[in-house]
Amino acid sequence: MAQKFYAVRRGRQPGIYRTWPDAQKQVSGYPGAQYKSFPTEAAANAFMTGTATPTTQTKTGAVKARATGSATPAEITVYTDGGSRNTGNVAGGHVRNDDKAAWAYRMELPDQVVTDSAGEWGASNNRMEIMAFLRALQQLSRLGQTTKAVQFVLDSRYVLNAVTQGWLAGWKRRGWKRSAGPLANAELWREVDQLLPQFTQLSFHWTKGHATNQGNVFVDHLLNQTMDHMTTPGVTPPVTGPVTATKAAAPASAATTPTQPATPAAQPASHQTVDRSVAAIRQILRDAGINDQ
Repeated sequence: MAQKFYAVRRGRQPGIYRTWPDAQKQVSGYPGAQYKSFPTEAAANAFMTGTATPTTQTKTGAVKARATGSATPAEITVYTDGGSRNTGNVAGGHVRNDDKAAWAYRMELPDQVVTDSAGEWGASNNRMEIMAFLRALQQLSRLGQTTKAVQFVLDSRYVLNAVTQGWLAGWKRRGWKRSAGPLANAELWREVDQLLPQFTQLSFHWTKGHATNQGNVFVDHLLNQTMDHMTTPGVTPPVTGPVTATKAAAPASAATTPTQPATPAAQPASHQTVDRSVAAIRQILRDAGINDQ
């Protein structure tokens, strides 16, 4: 078997390793890891010094996506998030049929911003995280953006690891089952698996949820707004569809403020949700060179 050189440019301990297990220890679970295998030590050194194009090589079956911070910047940035107001979230508790749940995404393209959100009764947080990711992939495909450099920013380790650490491929090999038993939301993962091969330049970045990342704060507010407007358990919430704002023509507020779902009996958002949204909008306005008053 030919010798391989595993170059870890970004990981726990960057360097060149002679075996995959040694390299894997440095990158497994490390956010934004950059690493690749090479047939020669010279090629590995070129990668380490930045003279070779960096790509993320994951273990067998994982999506091979361009790593965060690579030489090719993202042309499109997508923020996704999902959540559930699980009243049964106690020891041994489960999601109840009347628990509110929702997903949301925000995609920033060169000339426009597209946002979308929808709710579901009795869904888990993981299901909503998958839904946000799936709906974003579907929308990018509809917009003909499958060959662009797309970076996904999300706070779900579950979705991130499923795509980048080979979990998805493992579930598929076992007939969409986990090694320990049934796979929740298998039908959604099948759809994700069918869509991913369409994209040629995907990268992924984990961010702490509901903290300082303004895009993440935005989608968190958007999905909470969707849940605020869900009033009748068991009744499918109205779906408004993607909302598009042209960056060049629309005011900054139009491109950054979530639209109101078409439901009249809305409950007011919590003070924390409103504060997070206001802070996010102000930061985006400042980044755009517009002074908020």
